Amino acid sequence: MKTTCTSPHQLTRRQFITAAALTIPALRVAEVASAGAYQIGCYTRPWGEHDWRVALDAIAGAGFKYAGLMTTNTKNHLVVSAASTVEEAQAVGEEVKKRGLKVASLWGGGFAVEKSLETGVADLKKLIDNCVACGTTQLMVGGTGNAKLHEVYYKAVAEACDYAATKGVGLSVKPHGGSNSTGAQCRKIVELVGKKNFGLWYDPGNIFFYSNGALDPAKDSAEVNGLVVGMSVKDYRLMKEDPAAPAKKKSPYGGDVALTPGTGMVNFEVVMANLKKGGFTRGPLIVECLEKGDLPALAVEAKKARMFLEKLTGQKA
Repeated sequence: MKTTCTSPHQLTRRQFITAAALTIPALRVAEVASAGAYQIGCYTRPWGEHDWRVALDAIAGAGFKYAGLMTTNTKNHLVVSAASTVEEAQAVGEEVKKRGLKVASLWGGGFAVEKSLETGVADLKKLIDNCVACGTTQLMVGGTGNAKLHEVYYKAVAEACDYAATKGVGLSVKPHGGSNSTGAQCRKIVELVGKKNFGLWYDPGNIFFYSNGALDPAKDSAEVNGLVVGMSVKDYRLMKEDPAAPAKKKSPYGGDVALTPGTGMVNFEVVMANLKKGGFTRGPLIVECLEKGDLPALAVEAKKARMFLEKLTGQKA
């Protein structure tokens, strides 16, 4: 449909939004579209032992409108990765649409900076293209636990951000151990990359997890003002490992994140209050983990998580 203006200096609302999407930082495009609302959704991770279509069915069945693409039961354990073709990513996007969902975030695994900077950038560009193909503007990366790769890893991210900006895609790093275990560490990384379309994907459960329960996200979340563009809604609980279990199966951390949000140690009310105060007043809130169980049990937990977030935000999913 053709749109006209009364003068070259006047824009319709639709034209203004389109122009804004091309000029403002890519991470803010979703904010314009959402008109101030949080996008409440769920990742495929809780159904990682099943086909990703089963996960999408469950996410839609639980009343969510947004899905996050993460793990599944494929060979590389990812729904979409750098190894996926654009056509494969498009097919995933179509399956998402069939269920009345939208893709709010993509976790596509790693990118091969250990081979070379050029290879890492090439992999990231493939992931960015696949974001566009499956219908999301958000690519989350996990950082690196290898100190020797720290510099080249984030150099690749910085170079890829420029390409991502031309595609309307934003990148973000989450607290995930190593040099990106806390909000303060993630701030240094965001500043190191120095791109407007690169921010922080907050994860309160991981703040607890990677500090062995010592650093409370209720405190850490007050240190990330101006950085957060989305959140993995993840809880945490302390747990005791079986002393008789094989050493290779023991975690170096004394906690668990495989539980339904609102049932563990994370004070989400305080975390959200801090994030709102710091500028995160809209954007994706995507449940990453649920209490483990069979498919019927997961369906129950997914609904609980959705209702928990509706109460937390004061809005319907």
